[in-house]
Amino acid sequence: MSDFRKSKAWSALAAHAKKLAPQHIKDLFTEDPDRSNWGTITAAGLTLDISKNRVTRQTIDLLSALATERQVTVERDRMYAGEQVNGTEARAALHMALRGEGAAGAAITQASEAKARFLDFARRINADNSSQSHKHIDRIIHIGIGGSDLGPRLVQATLGTADQAQVHFVANIDPHELNVALDGADPAATLFIVVSKSFTTQETVENAKSAKAWLEANLPAAQNANNQFVAVTENTKAAASFGITPGRIFPFGDGVGGRFSVWSSVGLTLAITLGEDAFKEFLSGAAEMDRHFLVSPLERNLPVLLALVGVWNRNFLGIGSHAVLPYSQRLALLPSYLQQLEMESNGKSVRRNAEPANVETAPAIWGAAGTTGQHAFYQWLHQGTDLASCDIILAFGGTGQNQHNQDILVANGIAQAESLAFGRDRQATEAALAEEGLSEAEITRLAPHRTFQGNRPVTVISMDRLEPRTLGALLALYEHKVFTQGILWDINSFDQWGVELGKNLAGGVLKAITGDGPVEGFDPSTRRLINAARQTRTKTTRED
Repeated sequence: MSDFRKSKAWSALAAHAKKLAPQHIKDLFTEDPDRSNWGTITAAGLTLDISKNRVTRQTIDLLSALATERQVTVERDRMYAGEQVNGTEARAALHMALRGEGAAGAAITQASEAKARFLDFARRINADNSSQSHKHIDRIIHIGIGGSDLGPRLVQATLGTADQAQVHFVANIDPHELNVALDGADPAATLFIVVSKSFTTQETVENAKSAKAWLEANLPAAQNANNQFVAVTENTKAAASFGITPGRIFPFGDGVGGRFSVWSSVGLTLAITLGEDAFKEFLSGAAEMDRHFLVSPLERNLPVLLALVGVWNRNFLGIGSHAVLPYSQRLALLPSYLQQLEMESNGKSVRRNAEPANVETAPAIWGAAGTTGQHAFYQWLHQGTDLASCDIILAFGGTGQNQHNQDILVANGIAQAESLAFGRDRQATEAALAEEGLSEAEITRLAPHRTFQGNRPVTVISMDRLEPRTLGALLALYEHKVFTQGILWDINSFDQWGVELGKNLAGGVLKAITGDGPVEGFDPSTRRLINAARQTRTKTTRED
C-alpha cells in the first residue's frame, strides 16, 4: 500500500510542523512584521488573509511543494479540459463550463444551449408577470434536496429582496415544510419547480406528488395541474411520465454534480426571482475566480492557498473542526451549504485507487452568522479544550440603509479574528482587571477565567460588497478549495456513496412500519423502534 505521508514534501511538512507547533500566532507577527502583506492576496473581488494562521513563508513554500508533488495543477487542467476526474462514476466534472470556463467543445456547447433555454423560460415568466393579459405567478415553490436545494436556497436568501414573488424551498419529506409553502397560496398563481437529477429522489418525488394532489384538489376543473410544474432533471423520461411537458423540462448535464449545480438550470428559480442580469453577474463572478484558479501560481492562488492552509491545520496541526463564520445575515445559510460541499465531497476514507486513506480527510464543518453566533458557541471557540480553525467572512459595505449597524457588524468580525488569533495572556488580563478597579484578591481570583489562550487559526475572506458577482466568486473559491484538497488527499471529491446505505435501508424499514414488510431480520434496537412507530401510527390513524 502506497503511503504518501512518506513522500519528500509530506515528510518535510511534518518535520516543519514539529518546530512550528509550539509557536504562538502573535509571536509570528513579532518575528515577521511583513506577514500581513505576503499573507494577503486579492482576486475576483475577494481578499484572502491567511496571516492569522500558524504559518510562515516557509510553511507556504513547503505546502506549495506538496501541491506540486501531488500534481494539483495537472489534475486541475484535466478537470478544466473535461476529462474523466470522477472515476467511480466515470464522469467529468463540468461545473466550470456552466459559467463559460473549461471543457471546450461539445460540453460547453451543451451548457450554453441549456442556459439559453432556461434563461428564455425565466424571461417569459417575468414578461407574463409584467403583462396585463396573463395570470401572474405570485408564488414559486422550489422542490429539491441536497445540491438541488442548498445552492439556490443560499443564493436566494443572499441576493433576494422582499418585493419579489414569494419563494419557498421545500426539501424535507416532513410534510410541515410543504404545508408552510402552500399556506395561503393561489393554485393558479403558483409555479412548482421540481429539481432532481435522477427524478427518483424519494423526498423530492413524494413532495412533488403531494403538490400535484393539492393542485388537483384546488384548481378549477378546467385547469390542468401539470401546467403549474417545471422540471429540472437529467431523467427527462421520468419527468414526462409525471406529466410535465417537454418544453418545461430542463436538463443540466450528466457531468454536473448536485452540489456543483447552482450555476445550471438548477438555478432556474434564481433566474426568475433575481432576474437574468443578476444571475449572469453571479456566473461571471464565478468565472472570474475560475480564471484566477487556472492561471495563478500556487503560492498566490486563492483557492489553492485556502486548501493548503486547511490541509496544514487538519493534517499537521491536528485540528479536526472548522467553523465558517459569515458576518452577514444574508450568508446565514453558507455554513449549511459548505457542509454539503466539503463534507459530502471530501468526507471519504477510501482513496481514488480504492486503498484506504492513510490521512485524515475533511474536517467537521459548522458555523453560524455573526454576531448571533457570538452569543452561542464563541465561548467554546475561545476557551474550550478543543481547537477549531475558522473562516471569518466580511462584507464591508451594507445595503445602504443603516451603515452604522453595518460598521458594528464588521467591527465585531475583525475583533473576533484578532482575539481568536492573539488571545489575551495572564499579564494583560491582570492589567485589564486592575484598570477596572478590582482588588488584588479579585484579580487573582478572576484572572484565570478571563485569560484567553488565543492561537486559534483564522482565515479572513473579505469583499467590498456582497453582490451577485462577489457571491459567485465566493462559492467558486470554495468549490476549487474542495477539489484541491481532494487531490492532496488522493480522494474523489465528486462521488457521494456515503449517502446511499441509509437511504436504501429506509425502504425496508418503511415497509415494516406500514405493515407491508416483515419486522424480523432487523437488529433488536431497530425492531423496537419500528414497533414503536407502528403502534403510534395505528393509534394516530384511529384518532383521525
